[in-house]
Amino acid sequence: MTQHHQDQQPWSPTGWRELPARQQPAYPDKELLQSTLDSLRTLPPLVYPTEIEQLKKQMGAAAAGQRFILQGGDCAERFSECTQANITNKMKILLQMSLILTYGTRKPVVRLGRIAGQYAKPRSSAEETVNGVSYPSYRGDAVNDYELDAARRVPDPQRLMQAYSRSALTLNYIRAMINGGFADLRHAFAWKLHSIEKAKKWEEYRDIVETILDAIHFMESCGVDSYLLASVDFFTSHEGLLLEYESALTHRDPSSGRYYNMGAHMLWIGERTRQLDGAHVEYCRGLANPVGVKIGPDADPEEVIELLRRLNPANEEGKVTLITRMGMERVEKALPPLLRHIHQSKTSVTWSCDPMHGNTRTVSGGIKTRTFDHIEGELESCFRIHQENSSTLAGVHFELTGEDVTECTGGSANLQDKDLARNYVSTCDPRLNYSQSLEMAFLISRQVRLHS
Repeated sequence: MTQHHQDQQPWSPTGWRELPARQQPAYPDKELLQSTLDSLRTLPPLVYPTEIEQLKKQMGAAAAGQRFILQGGDCAERFSECTQANITNKMKILLQMSLILTYGTRKPVVRLGRIAGQYAKPRSSAEETVNGVSYPSYRGDAVNDYELDAARRVPDPQRLMQAYSRSALTLNYIRAMINGGFADLRHAFAWKLHSIEKAKKWEEYRDIVETILDAIHFMESCGVDSYLLASVDFFTSHEGLLLEYESALTHRDPSSGRYYNMGAHMLWIGERTRQLDGAHVEYCRGLANPVGVKIGPDADPEEVIELLRRLNPANEEGKVTLITRMGMERVEKALPPLLRHIHQSKTSVTWSCDPMHGNTRTVSGGIKTRTFDHIEGELESCFRIHQENSSTLAGVHFELTGEDVTECTGGSANLQDKDLARNYVSTCDPRLNYSQSLEMAFLISRQVRLHS
């Protein structure tokens, strides 16, 4: 099938079923799956088309260098962590990071959470073996249970309804927090800077914070409209992995005739599921939502161009974000040819860097971790390579938490491999903790200034 012919094919939210679909759970109870999906289709949307279009407009502005994207949150959300404290801590670190970036970049920041829907994860193997016993792999709370119990590891369709409900509860609280003044720049930020006072660049960080707070107090004394200081835009995103779930949340907007996934403002396609002839690309090509695609170091530039054309045949600004995840050791060789090919193709794209996934390593005991210096190294290389190729790195994509976990080594606290067991709580991939995330925001601000 030719590219042009493929793009002209009729599209429906379930048309992907005709194609190979990777990483989908094998539900034993098909009737229960169908009844659950039928129920999901009748429930109210979590987001609204005008919000989605606003995000797409902001993503396009970021591609043009007018904004900067901060996308971050948990590797995988847990149902049990849908609590006031957890949501508050996630919002606090994302808002604090965005304030530092706004100051450092002198640009509005697009706040895009990996939140209110990130309940599923792809896995490299269908099974895992623990103490000689094989279990179905844990694929996120939307699919099965993390506990090592054969019965609870069986994919359960009713968990899809729980994922929707937890997403709705989380988003409802986020909206209430923002409307209630949690994001008010004049008093919302309880800076916990003691955790990064040992950082090499501490004096620089402290000066930035003092300047920000002085500026806020100055605006307040000048009588700046309090609404401008109290309100922020905040958008949600998750990996569009479970296609039956995503299809059930997809609706046609009567006013425009376009199809929107109403479960999040943005979805992304993972490195494992971005095949041109695959179900995930087919599903996402019909959405009006902005769509991200994770791109690893082995990506074929011509295939990526074809992917952009498939997902964005109208070449709409802000529609597709390429999120490179290449690793510190491979980005220098892999990224430049990709940038050159896509620039020559004149296809519209927003560029982001995920410096987490390409820098994962395993230590004794099979624990996965990431090193702060490696994450910083890939980011620095990305900023420089984009500048050298007359391109714009429009944003960053992190797995992070507002908690003081010990999952990534390094940073101002100088965590070592031996420290990981102290508070390693992630069920999938390691995340930056509060102090590492805050320090990373300062480092990103410096990179943006250097390469603007």
